[in-house]
Amino acid sequence: MSNVYSGLIVMALVTYMIRVIPMVAVKGKLKSRFIQSFLYYMPYAVLGAMTFPGILYSSGNVLASAVGGVFALFLAYNNQSMMKVALGSIIAVYLCQRLL
Repeated sequence: MSNVYSGLIVMALVTYMIRVIPMVAVKGKLKSRFIQSFLYYMPYAVLGAMTFPGILYSSGNVLASAVGGVFALFLAYNNQSMMKVALGSIIAVYLCQRLL
């Protein structure tokens, strides 16, 4: 049982230090435009990297999933609501699977 508590303490410290070190190390505003741009786009890149494999392997058919993903991108690019994008991509995958 003590291993569980020691593991929890270590994980809490590591999580806390990951958040504290950047605040301590960087004082003031960042002046590098490259670093500002990198930090601005990082969450979007990570989210995309985590979501993309899930899109391709969600239905069991990579081709149908790719069609649904492309259709979702098309709808999102044309400023449709999130509900329309989600339902449109689901319908596109369903129809593609029925046709194949």
